[in-house]
Amino acid sequence: MTMKEEFPILAIETSDELCSAAIMLSEESYAEINFQKKFIHSEKLMPMISDLLKTADLKLEDVKALAVSMGPGSFTGLRIGLTIAKGLAVGSELPIIPVPTFDALALQLSSTLPEGTKIIIANNANINEIYFAKYKINKKRFEVLTEATLVEKKEVSSLREDGDLIFGNFDVEKMGFKTSSPNASAVAKWAYIFGKDLVTFDHGLLEPNYLKNFVVKVKK
Repeated sequence: MTMKEEFPILAIETSDELCSAAIMLSEESYAEINFQKKFIHSEKLMPMISDLLKTADLKLEDVKALAVSMGPGSFTGLRIGLTIAKGLAVGSELPIIPVPTFDALALQLSSTLPEGTKIIIANNANINEIYFAKYKINKKRFEVLTEATLVEKKEVSSLREDGDLIFGNFDVEKMGFKTSSPNASAVAKWAYIFGKDLVTFDHGLLEPNYLKNFVVKVKK
């Protein structure tokens, strides 16, 4: 895509409880719908996208690319978001820009936090582990200090330095802020700034970044 062809970008975020969709119309203009509730992504996401297109007076064919949050995060949420993105992309012959979820959240937080602030994103993965990443706010953007990875919950205190701010759904009451996923507008913004080399029409090759194997639970 050339610079003139980058907008509008339709973005999807479903990695955690927040179900979010946005249309980025320019560097400074976007429309967004957010719905914060468990287990509603499959029901709400498509109607939200339809409402967004109507609000922006656009058809899906007017969109130039789909940006989708790829994880880490909820297995079910990520699958729903990517499946819907693929369906829309294939039907309208649109490219997809895969967006790392924690990087998009770091970009969102960078707009409000002081220069030099170090932030940790820590979200529950299972009983014993969390998804962990660390960033430093740098010129209203971010510097990756630790890429998203799995760590034992008992290790978090040793990985946190004085002054680090913690965001995520892990041990919120004791350690940090519950913001655990980005808004779709931040997903779109990350795609616009950093995603030009990731644009792909090979939709079938895209898989969520689970960071761990999906295990089907069987009732005994």
